[in-house]
Amino acid sequence: MPSPYHFTHALCRTPAPSAVHGIRADGGPDPDFTGLAAEHAAYVATLRDLGLAVEVLPPLDDFPDALFTEDVALTFPEGAILLRPGAPSRTGEVDHIRDALAAHHPRLLEMTTGHAEGGDVLRLADRVIIGLSDRTDRAGATELAGLLAKLGQHAEIAQTPPGVLHFKTGCSLIDERTILAVPAMRDCPEFAGLEVVLTPTGEEGAANILRVRDTVLIGDRWLATHAMLAARGVPFRPMATEQIARIDAGLSCMSLRW
Repeated sequence: MPSPYHFTHALCRTPAPSAVHGIRADGGPDPDFTGLAAEHAAYVATLRDLGLAVEVLPPLDDFPDALFTEDVALTFPEGAILLRPGAPSRTGEVDHIRDALAAHHPRLLEMTTGHAEGGDVLRLADRVIIGLSDRTDRAGATELAGLLAKLGQHAEIAQTPPGVLHFKTGCSLIDERTILAVPAMRDCPEFAGLEVVLTPTGEEGAANILRVRDTVLIGDRWLATHAMLAARGVPFRPMATEQIARIDAGLSCMSLRW
């Protein structure tokens, strides 16, 4: 199967001013919009610097979380799947990304029941893991697994631990055989056969890294995790994520990649 991170294209969306009111589970201060926009612009520039062709869609002020394009679709070389976000305020985002996906993917599938968000979908070299969470329910995960099969992708359904917002809030790929995970996900049975590396103490927020080709993108404040990656010989780029973290987001959320 194709590598889960040797991407050539990405689809992003410029944040709207309303993004400062984006969903967050535990309250906290609003992000600074200027800082948020700067973080997003740096992210897009980094993807382009790593060799990806990046299309940036216009902002949607009616949908504060629309800059997190990963949650509303899945993209593969074989086609794309429109998802059904579990947060009611995000449902309308799907219609605003449909045409852009169709322009790049001649095969476009769509969920019709339940809910699933891309933040709960971890793509491995040989399979896709769909995590059940507050945003992805059993009905949605089951239908999504069937749609993935139509694109030649084998899917497994996992349970996201309590307190972890999205499956990928707590885990991500270092490489094709290695998972970076928070301690609560250490024993996830779907990780059988893979090496699981735990986030250093106090750096659980580092779990949402993003591997793009040969480089790992990681939040700039996770210094112990930087040292761990360096010790393993993994090239990485620190990225500012202070403002996006205030609305429960991380690096994988801000693009759809294929």
